[in-house]
Amino acid sequence: MRRDRVQALLRDVAEGRLPVESALTQLDSAPVDELDYATVDRHRALRQGFPEVVFGQGKRPEQIVGICERLEAHGDGFLVTRVDEDALVAIAARWPAAELNRVARTALLRGTSRSPGTGTVAVVTAGTSDLPVAEEAAVTLDAFGHEVLRVTDVGVAGIHRILSKRETLEGAKVIIVVAGMDGALPSVVGGLVRVPVIAVPTSVGYGAAFNGIAPLLTMLNSCAAGVTVCNIDNGFGAAVAASRILRS
Repeated sequence: MRRDRVQALLRDVAEGRLPVESALTQLDSAPVDELDYATVDRHRALRQGFPEVVFGQGKRPEQIVGICERLEAHGDGFLVTRVDEDALVAIAARWPAAELNRVARTALLRGTSRSPGTGTVAVVTAGTSDLPVAEEAAVTLDAFGHEVLRVTDVGVAGIHRILSKRETLEGAKVIIVVAGMDGALPSVVGGLVRVPVIAVPTSVGYGAAFNGIAPLLTMLNSCAAGVTVCNIDNGFGAAVAASRILRS
């Protein structure tokens, strides 16, 4: 149950449009839906401002569909991340209106209500190979109601590319920078702007990148003040952090 729905329910009781017992009936439900393979957190939106998001990796298509059915039943729609092709096909068959993003590996079904975001987030990628992680962040931000600006393939190998985007970056309230290989781009962006910068290392790169460890360490050692670093390939986590910054 979303916070705005609870507020509307309590307002209806206070103004005499809804009997107390009717309100209690709507509120008197278990905070979870228990399945054989999952415990679906129905009150996540009430506590945190957004519904539970399904991590699809490692789950069978029928399990993902079953979880999503429980989420949809409460009007929240659903967002699934790290979805493989078989699960995407199953979701599309069950919900033709679901928005599938094969680059991001996400599936989004919009709920009956959507809280408007409070600011624009720029999602910046160092290279085209970083797009799966960046698109995961962009889809998540969109699902949470935020406007997204995409700035693609502006890594430090051609520094003029990011410098030419100064005006775009200045229009954002938070900036997510996604980079693999040397992971240098967040430091550059962090030295250009005054808004929060969230860095996401990716596993893109040759052997000495160590599947994202090298850019992770670069970002953690950034000389640009205030750059925050997320886990390797965690576009979703970066988007949630950006949303919380904007809603705080």
